[in-house]
Amino acid sequence: MKKSYFSNPYLQILLGTILIALSINWFFAPNGLVTGGIAGIGIILQTVSTEFLGFTIPVWVTNIVLNIPLFAISIKQRGFNFAKRSALAVTGVSVMLSIVEHIPNPFWVGDDLLVCCIFGGALSGLGIGTVLRNLASTGGTDMLASIIRFNHPRFPIAKLMLGIDGLILLTGLFVFGANKAMYAIVAVFVSTRVVNNVLAGLHYAKAVFIMSSYNEQISKAIIEKLPRGVTGLSARGMYTKESKEMLFAVVSQKEITKLRTLIQEIDEKAFVVIADVREVLGQGFIEDYSAIM
Repeated sequence: MKKSYFSNPYLQILLGTILIALSINWFFAPNGLVTGGIAGIGIILQTVSTEFLGFTIPVWVTNIVLNIPLFAISIKQRGFNFAKRSALAVTGVSVMLSIVEHIPNPFWVGDDLLVCCIFGGALSGLGIGTVLRNLASTGGTDMLASIIRFNHPRFPIAKLMLGIDGLILLTGLFVFGANKAMYAIVAVFVSTRVVNNVLAGLHYAKAVFIMSSYNEQISKAIIEKLPRGVTGLSARGMYTKESKEMLFAVVSQKEITKLRTLIQEIDEKAFVVIADVREVLGQGFIEDYSAIM
């Protein structure tokens, strides 16, 4: 089967870099929203250089200059294969930043920082998530954290990234004030949520545990009418000391209402527990899921 042109990972990485550049130049930089990362450092340097040095250091210059040594170290530590897609992503972000800064923002909302946080965070999250989903990195703090962890494996990479971004956010607080720093945190929250959704592919599901005296009828109804697989698990009530079979099934969100109806029609007294599932791999859900670097 011929693959779609848009399934090309390098094209998707390029699309992600465009979205990241738009979020920075249209929403974050004009409003002094420092959201961490090298882009955050770039926004700080751009403002400080313009106000105090008499010239402007563009965000794209900071992005590429600071990422060069990080890539050199990463290649030395892990080899070129580790960094080649990320090199495209970082170069793409820098090039797109230099282009987008000359394009007027058609969605300019003035001083409405909350709208900038929401739309900027959403664009940023969509861009970063797209890049990560294609086994690349935008460089910056995640790559710096990876370098530190390579030499000090005892440090969790998530905490290293949090610490580095925290320092950048703190610097932004002193440059732009507490008000914008708090709005920047909102933007980070929105961006993180969108990144998580992109990486999960929006394939949420529901796990269902069923205790009933009519297991055969319920399992048959689920298999034939949804249709979904059902697993029987051995269970023991600690109060009654009785051993029973518990049914377990995973269904999509749109199927959960139909499943409830099926169970209620067969056994109104059935004990049912429904839990959120972040990701499901396998037949009927996600067939294959690439590892994220």
